[in-house]
Amino acid sequence: MMEITADNRLRRLIVVGDRVLVKPKNPSERTNSGLYLPPTVTEKEQVQSGYVIKVGPGYPIPAPVEDEPWKETEEKVKYMPLQAQEGDLAIYLQRNAIELEYEGEKYCIVPQSAILLLERSENLFE
Repeated sequence: MMEITADNRLRRLIVVGDRVLVKPKNPSERTNSGLYLPPTVTEKEQVQSGYVIKVGPGYPIPAPVEDEPWKETEEKVKYMPLQAQEGDLAIYLQRNAIELEYEGEKYCIVPQSAILLLERSENLFE
């Protein structure tokens, strides 16, 4: 399966913001827990499923405005983390996904807002 190891080139990829890198799987496949997307749903809504490979840092949280602008402050961006985690099975809207190929494998970059459901019980890395 698709495990990210230390020598894996996927380590070089940095997912930005609220985006998730997904490895698509066959939309008509049934998951181990029995979640099933019938072809009619996938054709009508263009719903796709795939495994979350990497996640971005999340939504940036604006820093509070200092009332003393002359003070030197360290600009450290804080993020609200995403719900998606590596290894999750994500069901997402295909129209929001950007398809790409990396190292001969097909992936999708999906904003978290396009993810409809996450399934954590089926472990990709086992």
